[in-house]
Amino acid sequence: MSSSSQHIVVIEAGRIESAYWKDLWRYRELFFFLAWRDVLVRYKQTFIGVLWSVIKPLLTMMVFVFVFGKLAKLPSDGVPYPVLVLSGMLPWLFFASAFSEAGNSLVGNANIISKVYFPRLIVPLSSVIVSLVDFLISGVLLVILMIWFNVLPDSRVLFLPFFIVLLILAAVGAGLWVAALNVKYRDFAYVVPFVIQFGLYVSPVAFNSNIVPEKWRLLYALNPMVGIIDGFRWSITGTNTPLYWQGVVVSVVVVILLIFSGVQYFRATERSFADVI
Repeated sequence: MSSSSQHIVVIEAGRIESAYWKDLWRYRELFFFLAWRDVLVRYKQTFIGVLWSVIKPLLTMMVFVFVFGKLAKLPSDGVPYPVLVLSGMLPWLFFASAFSEAGNSLVGNANIISKVYFPRLIVPLSSVIVSLVDFLISGVLLVILMIWFNVLPDSRVLFLPFFIVLLILAAVGAGLWVAALNVKYRDFAYVVPFVIQFGLYVSPVAFNSNIVPEKWRLLYALNPMVGIIDGFRWSITGTNTPLYWQGVVVSVVVVILLIFSGVQYFRATERSFADVI
């Protein structure tokens, strides 16, 4: 074979920023392939896969309604308590699932990361898609519940896409941090379940955040899921309780910092993934 016909393939560990973001677009088919593969693994030939997206939030909602609604008798501000809980449960379950999936995505795809070059950012981003599918399926349950209790959204539902986008960005930002840390420090895999469990109880899933004393509400909103869950619930339930917009602004700022710092840290450590993993 003549030297002119030979090609040298270079497996690159990193790229300059301009080339990297162009590559992210060039490798979009890989993104769709990985996302579709994860969805197939979850749902193909498994009835329980689809059913679990409904059973999990339904059972969790029933437990929360009994504990916090019947026993603790927390106020629901005129919204049927099952609707209040489920409208907080769905965004939280999406965040928890996407955060966990993204955090484990690099280790789970070590076989391709160690062999070929592509923007590694594709891996955690594609892993979020299956959580988004779960979220959409579970949303059908919320719609049915709202119809059952005659809870109809009003014009505020137009804000819903904004809070969903904010939810996705929060999950991606947190997931990028954990994904990069998990490559170098494998014990982070044990930290994630604790963070998810702890976050469930410090987020306004089973209650309205207005039960938090006014002097603590801004501090409470440093948990970005507070503003996201409040906004998601406010958008769809038609509640007369005004949205605490200061808390939403704080959540937006925290999510922006989370996504930018997550991308920066991921890019700074990406060059070593193939060697360490």
